[in-house]
Amino acid sequence: MSEKKNGNNVNNNVHVNDLLHKGKSRGGVLTYEEIMNTLQSEEMTPEDIDDMYEMFSDRGIEIVEEIPDVESFEGPDIQEIEQTPEEVEIDLSIPEGISIDDPVRMYLKEIGRVPLLSAEEEIVLAKRMERGNKDKSEAAQNEAREARRRLAEANLRLVVSIAKRYVGRGMLFLDLIQEGNLGLIKAVEKFDYTKGYKFSTYATWWIRQAITRAIADQARTIRIPVHMVETINKLIRVNRQLVQELGREPTAEEIAAEMDVSVDRV
Repeated sequence: MSEKKNGNNVNNNVHVNDLLHKGKSRGGVLTYEEIMNTLQSEEMTPEDIDDMYEMFSDRGIEIVEEIPDVESFEGPDIQEIEQTPEEVEIDLSIPEGISIDDPVRMYLKEIGRVPLLSAEEEIVLAKRMERGNKDKSEAAQNEAREARRRLAEANLRLVVSIAKRYVGRGMLFLDLIQEGNLGLIKAVEKFDYTKGYKFSTYATWWIRQAITRAIADQARTIRIPVHMVETINKLIRVNRQLVQELGREPTAEEIAAEMDVSVDRV
């Protein structure tokens, strides 16, 4: 991979190279948690992170969710991160050569109006979500749901920015955005503010993972009988709808109820 002159150069990043050596010494495997722990004090753009993943792939390093003995990994001590508002402007322009309809244009316009959160605001929202996990009162649950919504909505533009990098790889732009939104929701669920990194940095890993997995799944798709295509498409739409409404992956029973079919059919 050729080195880039602008931004943080991952090829010359000491921590990235430490991860590369660790992955090689272990037989070509790293975990997402190890990467986050090592890079928690780094200021990396989505482009830097994507370049890093590409470098790992080129060197034969596979990124997995967990492997045995992950707890033995020791990252650097958590450093203080200056609590300043995110000032990076994310480009919401439409990729060249992509034709989209008015509803998508409206969506891009609407998410561009949502103000970004400062690191302090992210922590406040994360603490409300944490309280919701412990306090089952209606007030605490409502507050937690609102916090999840605000954290997700403030980062929808990040999804679009990342999705644009994958246009032309076999999926529609809107589908890339939808898959990225699912990754964003997962990041909201798993975010641990005590680790010290910004939510946008953490979310980038999950958004990218969701999009690249969807592209890989698309490439492996087998031929499906015509009469099943409509049913499958409906199931996918319902699943996405419920994820957005519930803030989590729906159960088979919930999907079946929404589609008015048996659980076995789902």
